[in-house]
Amino acid sequence: MKPLLVLSRAIDWLNERVGRSVKWLILVMVLVSAGNATSRFLLDRASNAWLELQWYLFSAVFLLCAGYTLLHNEHIRIDVVNSHLSRRTQVWIDVFGIIVFLFPMATIIMWLSWPVFVNAFVSGEVSANAGGLIRWPARLMVPVGFFLLVLQGVSELIKRIAFLMGLIPDPAEKHTDPAIEQLQVEADEAK
Repeated sequence: MKPLLVLSRAIDWLNERVGRSVKWLILVMVLVSAGNATSRFLLDRASNAWLELQWYLFSAVFLLCAGYTLLHNEHIRIDVVNSHLSRRTQVWIDVFGIIVFLFPMATIIMWLSWPVFVNAFVSGEVSANAGGLIRWPARLMVPVGFFLLVLQGVSELIKRIAFLMGLIPDPAEKHTDPAIEQLQVEADEAK
């Protein structure tokens, strides 16, 4: 199990780095949106490329941060029934969900989206809108995003099995960022 836990930490590291990097695209998206709106209203100049860039950036954040979201246990859950069960039962439900739902869904989407990307890349597909962008970067985000999600699913499965074996603490517990904890301590001291 130790080599699998090392693999899990490597996957966690990868998705942590991707998530922390990609979330900066939100700022870029806001700046592009503000610049486009300013250009359109003040200068009466607009470009479809800027609008398409906004949805490319949104897609990148949404797709490439899916693994990051799973890593931090921030994905959407319906805990009406689950919250009344023991922690071990909840972990077994997670294991079942990862194997039966996450892996097949993400693998199928990754598999089906790859030829769409390849076709767009080979054909040089460009948006039908005047001044539109090339499409293959947006098409590539789908298989890459779901690949990162599958990888994180592997990591979460390893951690949950290790927890059930008593080898590690509960992987779903919220762990706060030390930097945030330090800011909270400083805020409390300032009061």
